Amino acid sequence: MIQSMTGFGSAEKGAFKVEMRSVNHRFLDISIKMPQNLNQHEMPLRNMVREKFSRGRFDILVSIIHEGTTKVRIDTGLARELYSALRSLKDDLSLEGSIGMETIAGFKELILSEDAEYDAEPLYAAFHEAMEKLRVMRRREGESISKDMLSRLDRLEQLNREVAQLCLSVVNECRERFRERLAALFGDLKFDENRVLQEAALMAEKADISEEITRITSHAAQMRKILSDGDTIGRKGEFLLQELNREVNTIASKADDYRISSITVEMKSELEKMREQAQNIQ
Repeated sequence: MIQSMTGFGSAEKGAFKVEMRSVNHRFLDISIKMPQNLNQHEMPLRNMVREKFSRGRFDILVSIIHEGTTKVRIDTGLARELYSALRSLKDDLSLEGSIGMETIAGFKELILSEDAEYDAEPLYAAFHEAMEKLRVMRRREGESISKDMLSRLDRLEQLNREVAQLCLSVVNECRERFRERLAALFGDLKFDENRVLQEAALMAEKADISEEITRITSHAAQMRKILSDGDTIGRKGEFLLQELNREVNTIASKADDYRISSITVEMKSELEKMREQAQNIQ
């Protein structure tokens, strides 16, 4: 199913909260902010996103909402050196008193704390749930966009058929106007009618839009297949829309008929709206 590139998802599991937002981007761009002591999980989390999405900018925030278990230990090696140094000082200066626990405990340098330990399973569970919620939102919006694009594609194909129907009548009308102009220009004078007809054929060939009409039909069918199959739009969809626009512009430049010109204006309008929509989906 086609996805929009806009979505949001969040989840909380254990000590973790994950918030995930995605917006339009030509490629896949992932930004993850998390506490430094979780950095070893960044690459696996990035890979989880890459497996599910192909386009969009993702801003992901991983927060610790419950403190983990902090381990505290004593630097026993330093404590031994400190105790030995204090005893030497006591002996050298003939000091009274004992060197006990209270003395050693006063040196905070001996107490070492380690980063809190966390179970990684809730982190990945929260990340997966937030990602799925975001994907559901992207799919829902993508479905709406896809329906709109298919509707506009219907209209484009209908307009193309109207151009095809007008094409034959336009050729006949042009031929008749051409004959009338020749008659008005030469009157009763003789002229090489075969030569004139050859020139007229060349002019008709330059104005022929049948190939453009056929290509529009083909490109529209391919675009419909992409949208109906739920495939990603990507570069192929962008290319098809560019080619459709190119063919319509060619028809507009070739056709010497106000009816066809007015139809191509509407065709270009529909294509522009489709192009804007395509920029919003994966």
